Amino acid sequence: MTDLDSWTAAACRALELDPAVAGDQTLVLDVARDVAHGVLRPAAPVSAYLLGVAVGRGADPARAAGVITALAQGWAPAG
Repeated sequence: MTDLDSWTAAACRALELDPAVAGDQTLVLDVARDVAHGVLRPAAPVSAYLLGVAVGRGADPARAAGVITALAQGWAPAG
């Protein structure tokens, strides 16, 4: 078990969540990386949160992650 696995399991217990809801950690980390590099670093945790909200409302995790990644890859800041 990695430190990330240990942390995720502890966070699930603390929040009284079934550890299965943690899903694919790699998917979330990849989205955070793509947003941090394509948009800006503070957008990464916000995007991860929004991904979680979307999945919590029934979105397919892989599809929602793909939407966010595509948006980040094509991002051109205003101004």
